[in-house]
Amino acid sequence: MLTGVAMASTPSPLLTLEQALATILDTVDTVTATDIENVPLTNACGRIRAEPIVSPVNVPPFDNAAMDGYAVRRADLAPGAALPVAGRALAGVPFTGPWPAGSALRIMTGAPTPAGAEAVIMQEYAEVSEQGVRFSVSPAAGENIRRVGDDIRQGDEVLPAGRLLQVEELPLLASLGIASVRVCRRLRVALFSTGYELRPIGAPLAAGEIYDTNRFAIRLMLTRLSCEVIDLGIIADDAAALHEAFRQADSRADLLITSGGVSVGEADYTKTMLEELGHIHFWKLAMKPGKPFAFGRLDFQRGCYRIDTAGDVAVASTGPQGSHVFSSFANVNCFIVLEQARGDVAAGECVTI
Repeated sequence: MLTGVAMASTPSPLLTLEQALATILDTVDTVTATDIENVPLTNACGRIRAEPIVSPVNVPPFDNAAMDGYAVRRADLAPGAALPVAGRALAGVPFTGPWPAGSALRIMTGAPTPAGAEAVIMQEYAEVSEQGVRFSVSPAAGENIRRVGDDIRQGDEVLPAGRLLQVEELPLLASLGIASVRVCRRLRVALFSTGYELRPIGAPLAAGEIYDTNRFAIRLMLTRLSCEVIDLGIIADDAAALHEAFRQADSRADLLITSGGVSVGEADYTKTMLEELGHIHFWKLAMKPGKPFAFGRLDFQRGCYRIDTAGDVAVASTGPQGSHVFSSFANVNCFIVLEQARGDVAAGECVTI
């Protein structure tokens, strides 16, 4: 069932943003765990994990050198004595020959350590001569050796279910050889604008017409949130057309976002459609831009913050804050949150961003 925002039959105090968010979160349902898709790792960024991800392998998968140097057995070491070098191990090219007692092996970072190796001595502590290699340190057992499974053990849960897959996590899954993941399906969001004055972006404008910028901006935000957008376009300020748009949205989407039609004008039908087709939880917010009437104060100013020469965060308003002023979005990187009871803010005052 569609839900929306509208006013009660008698005047009531405007809801704060926090109250509105709490009401919304208490009301909406989540996409259920049965709505699961298997997607390639390359397409998984921004998706929600449907299941815990368990490592199929050990990381690292074998004991390997953490430094460039020499693999040794501690019993072969004696102060000042030179050890012959019996061979070398490279990353991807392990040493496979016999390793005689009383010798060392040249080894590079990431190379598998041979059986019996008890430490890797960094090359900075080695002196090479015709007699072999001498070491200026006595290593501890296991020094500079990354043991199998030190980072992740096979069968470990590496990522829990229900969280967003982001760029930082996907290389981890790739390092485990995981090529695809099971994710919740995308949230389906229907979107339309209402208003006789609206025209598609790029179309010629007649007198009194403006471009449908709100729907364009909202669609960009939804795409960034990895939603599946069902764009129903511009709907005429007509009761029958709006009824059909709501019907389509209800049958195809989880959520409907509309722009326009919830004020008190003669052609503002959106609120009426919500009352007829669904249930209205609230209408006006104590927030501007964002409420039909300029009543009360919970102000979100578009701002631009920077780090000043002293290392402190400084922020300034981007200028006019009307909901129609899209030029102020170009330089914005934060919202300045001004509390309901707060009056004008002077330069140098502390604010929340």
